[in-house]
Amino acid sequence: MALQPSLRPLIIAGRHDAPHTLDIFLDYVCPFSAKLSLAIDSVLKPLLDAGGKYDGKVKAIIRLQVQPWHGSSIYTHEAALAVARVAPEQFWSFSLALFKKQTDFFDIPASTLTPIQIREKLVALAEQVIGPNKAGEVKELLTLKSTPNGGIAVTDDLKYTIKFSRQNGVHVSPTVLWDGLIAGEVSSSWGEKEWTEFLAAKVAV
Repeated sequence: MALQPSLRPLIIAGRHDAPHTLDIFLDYVCPFSAKLSLAIDSVLKPLLDAGGKYDGKVKAIIRLQVQPWHGSSIYTHEAALAVARVAPEQFWSFSLALFKKQTDFFDIPASTLTPIQIREKLVALAEQVIGPNKAGEVKELLTLKSTPNGGIAVTDDLKYTIKFSRQNGVHVSPTVLWDGLIAGEVSSSWGEKEWTEFLAAKVAV
């Protein structure tokens, strides 16, 4: 599937020119997405990255899936896009850290925070992953522009991810596409057995 160049860091496993593509739509405040992220890290990445069985055959792209019924979802995705821009090699590490701390951004814990306060918490989390200097750059990217309704520096990237989901009819997370078509059988509860069977059936090695 297509991916605009600025979002190349969202290819988190496999080579960018691999012929097969797993598009994995995740929301940082979705518990099922958090569950699937663990399988991505422990099962899929070893299979798709250098030396893995499907190295050069399959790539995995994380598609950021904002679910607006979670009030803070947009802010978590903005932060991830900012990290992807200033520390692209650490995008996935930040994503995992964000999934581990996702309950801090659930509806009730975030209900008493302003948008600026939520962004400050996300910058603090980014600092733990990418260090204070780059976290300062993330803070700049998450700062509102001078125009009243102009968004922030990564708003255009966020729009791209939302438009991509909409045009492909993706409504909830997690959703997985295999070579552009929804793979409805994929579940957040899948472990090594299910993923290895799925890939074996899809890829001629």
